[in-house]
Amino acid sequence: MAEADFSATGVRIERWPRSLTRAGEVLIKDGRLALLTSYGRVIDTAPVRAVRASRPWFAGRDDAMVATLNGTRYRLTMGQRTPEPDEAAGSAVAGRLMEAVRRAGGDSS
Repeated sequence: MAEADFSATGVRIERWPRSLTRAGEVLIKDGRLALLTSYGRVIDTAPVRAVRASRPWFAGRDDAMVATLNGTRYRLTMGQRTPEPDEAAGSAVAGRLMEAVRRAGGDSS
């Protein structure tokens, strides 16, 4: 079994206007990006080339990003697993995710 190109746990995944999970996972493996719940159930998946990822202009936080999979926009907030969310660590993870999407041929800005 191949190792994942990118994996982040403790991700808050929201589809406006509601939260889908507060401790989800973002996984890039075999050319596909998957959003998973804390129980491992797939929320959505798409080829990385079809994914659009960017920092939201309205968030005011560096640990948040918006990803569009299959025409559905999701807000992803990294670093949510600790009792006090760590925005600096979340920002680093969000940057790594943006770079992983860019390397895999997706649209990230």
